[in-house]
This record gives sequence, C-alpha cells and structure tokens, in this order.
Amino acid sequence: MLTISQLAAYAGVTVRAVRHYHAKGLLPEPDRDHSGYRRYDASAVVDLVRIRTLADAGVPLSRVAELLEADDEEFTAAVEEIDRRLRAEIRERQQHRSRIALLAAGDSLALPPEAVSYLERMREFGFNERLIEIERDSWILLAARMPEEVPTLMALKHAQLENEGLRTLYLDVGEMVDIEPDDPRLPAMADRVAAFIEGAAEVAGAEELDADFPPVSSDLIELLDTVFIEAVPSAPRLLRLLEERGWTGWTDIRRIDPAEPRGSARVVGGMPRR
Repeated sequence: MLTISQLAAYAGVTVRAVRHYHAKGLLPEPDRDHSGYRRYDASAVVDLVRIRTLADAGVPLSRVAELLEADDEEFTAAVEEIDRRLRAEIRERQQHRSRIALLAAGDSLALPPEAVSYLERMREFGFNERLIEIERDSWILLAARMPEEVPTLMALKHAQLENEGLRTLYLDVGEMVDIEPDDPRLPAMADRVAAFIEGAAEVAGAEELDADFPPVSSDLIELLDTVFIEAVPSAPRLLRLLEERGWTGWTDIRRIDPAEPRGSARVVGGMPRR
C-alpha cells in the first residue's frame, strides 16, 4: 500500500494535484489506515496515470471522468471533439500573438507602411520626437478615415521631407512643440512656420495636383486640428500669429486673400493644393 506522497511520485504528479483530483471526484478516496492516513493500491496508480495523461493532453478536467468511463467509440469521438477545440484555441492564440507583435512594433500597430516609413525617415533626420508623435496620431486618424488616400498624401509628405531646404525649415518648426504661449520667441517661430508653409506650397504647388488631391472632410479637419492644439501649448497663440502673417487654419491651411474671406492657395496638413 502506498502513501499519498508515494502515489504522487509513481504517477509523476504533485501531492497537491492528487488532492485536487480527489476534490473534483476524479480519483476515489481510498481507505485510511488506523492512523487516519490515506493508503493507495496499484489501481489508484493506474487511475491517476490515466487522469494525468488526459489532463496533460489538454482535456478539461470536467471531461476527464466521462472519458475514463467511455467505451472505444465514445472515447474516439470525444477525443476528436477535444482536438477540434484545441486547434481552435491554437488559432486564437496565434491571432493574439500577431496582435502582440503589432503592439511591439509600435507605429505599425495602426498605420500603413507608407506612414511608418515617413515617421522613420523623420527620426533619421533628427526631428523632435514629440512632433513625430503628433504626426503619428494625425496619420492614424487619416488612415482610419480615408485609407485609400494615404498613399497619395504620403507621397506629398515624402517629397517635402526629402527637399533639403524645406526639411531644414520643418526641423526648425519642430521646436514649436516645446514653446509656451508666453514665450517671447513665438513671433519669430510664427515667421518660420509661415516660411515653411510657403516652402511647402512651392514643393507641391503644381496645379495639376488639384484634380487628384483627395478631399478631407470638415469634421476630420477639425479633429486633426484638435490633435495639434491639445499637444502644443502655444498652438492657439501661434494660429493667431499666423493669421497676422496671412495664413488661417492648421490642417487645412489657407492663404488669406484681402479681397475674400478665404484665399486661393490651400495647404492640407502641410500639403498645398491650389
């Protein structure tokens, strides 16, 4: 006769597992000796090994008792059903792993490859990381709302970024994310932002762009403006200073024409359209 420790050792499980199987009704309680200790015979070892084997194979404990009592046909059918369930769980876990991999990939989680490439290029050029984060969040919103248009928009942004003169201006403009509303440097920064806008208009200002330039809805423009205003403390004052310099808006930047409420040249997200 075996003690509970000896039984556990024979079957390759822990004493705690034996007690758990007792509690679940899978392993019958044995007789006790005169000292009150459980004593097990060889059949208990066989039963415990069978329970352990089924449990190790992924069979839920709620099904183990059923399988222990099943005939060959019932056992085969039950095992096939359990195998289907396990394969479904494996597929689900693989999907979870793919999602986790996306999380680890950072920008790739919610952005198309073109936008990820653009952000990586900004980092290569040494742009302020907070400015990159603002760009990232803006492109997440754009990609979610108008995914088919992202390649066209990103082509324009890449063209701006690869233009050395414009890139120098943009790197300079990147400092605005750290400027407070009362910072005395803000008017000079507004001059540089205006210069960047003018430069962007020259890079993408071919009139034939007008026919292919994707429209951006007013509610999306408002949402993108909110991303900028909430992320940059000086944004409200900067926008006022830009109006003094002849530009209004941010995502949809328009030149102010003295003869009209809104002028003829337009810049969407730093991408001009005539």
